[in-house]
Amino acid sequence: MELDLSWILLGVPIVFALGWLASRLDLRQLRIENRQAPKAYFKGLNYLLNEQQDQAIDAFIEAVQKDPDTSELHFALGSLFRRRGEYERAVRVHEHLLSRADLSKVDRDRAQHALAQDFLKAGLLDRAEEALRKLDDTQYQEQAWLTLLALHERARDWDQAGAAARRLQQAGQGDFSARLAHYQCELAANALNKQKDPQAARQLLDRAVQDAPTAARPRIQLAGLLTGQDDLRGAFDQLVELARHAPQALPLVASELVRIGQATGQLTRAAALLQQGYAAAPSVDVADALVQAQLVGGAPVHEAREGYVRHMTQEPSLIAATRWLSHEPFAQEGAHPVVQRSLEHAARPLARYRCAACGFEAQGYFWQCPGCQAWESFPPKRIEEL
Repeated sequence: MELDLSWILLGVPIVFALGWLASRLDLRQLRIENRQAPKAYFKGLNYLLNEQQDQAIDAFIEAVQKDPDTSELHFALGSLFRRRGEYERAVRVHEHLLSRADLSKVDRDRAQHALAQDFLKAGLLDRAEEALRKLDDTQYQEQAWLTLLALHERARDWDQAGAAARRLQQAGQGDFSARLAHYQCELAANALNKQKDPQAARQLLDRAVQDAPTAARPRIQLAGLLTGQDDLRGAFDQLVELARHAPQALPLVASELVRIGQATGQLTRAAALLQQGYAAAPSVDVADALVQAQLVGGAPVHEAREGYVRHMTQEPSLIAATRWLSHEPFAQEGAHPVVQRSLEHAARPLARYRCAACGFEAQGYFWQCPGCQAWESFPPKRIEEL
């Protein structure tokens, strides 16, 4: 059977035309799909910029359904869920990412870090700690260690906090010696108050002094421990070392220095230390302690109370005025209690301590702020002096 050459010549253009048409249809479909996915994505971004988080989530879900392999959309969704407080949905998104075998190491580490943040925001601290520990040897390692340190502090697990701080210090992330001293002091307080073991407390405080010689808290706490053991000379020696190594903390122990100095026959030395500290940094607490030192030393009241006047000459102070007035011999005795109570009431808010980090105020001094958990954020000065 002979093949008709005309049919071949006619068929070649038809086959070519059909192939071209099929390719155009495929390209058209691909372009439609590519246009739809970015459209949903940019719609979500627009909602996000306009703070319409519900609509943004719907748009990103639509984009994810059209392109389920895009990890960036999953990260955007997870972040939105976490910001809205929908932590369970954020966890599901990031766990889904981690379950993908085709996920790159960079994105896997990022998803692990995001999952840890989800657990933290949800208050699931045990699961957050587990997720953070999986970030070792990643680009998020130092961030994870710092977060773990904050978790241990929040749980008041001072042994684990110390281990985390030492690891960070060895990694060159800063000097944590002062914070390590605080942990030793916390452990010492537990040993003394809960375990009734003053010997263990003493060892911990000695170690804190060695780790951070210029830290104020270990010496103050050690002086208190020795005072409780009736070792007043040892306590006085610790306060003397405090004045030498951390003079800025002298207002916190000024009155105690006078009391122990009087009990040990070293009142003159105590007064000299207070005078030296006051000359370097005037303080109403130190001025008050100097007045008390003069009074217990036998000076007349009218002479001792002039210390308040000298302080007010340098630093106007309602607290000092109130204390000066408490020694004033009023002619009309009946008016004195009323005036004194009024001034004390007015001065009481000024006698508080204030956190420099968050503004938390308290009548007593805190080494760690109860509000923001920052260490040594309370200046050893009254609000009036700030």
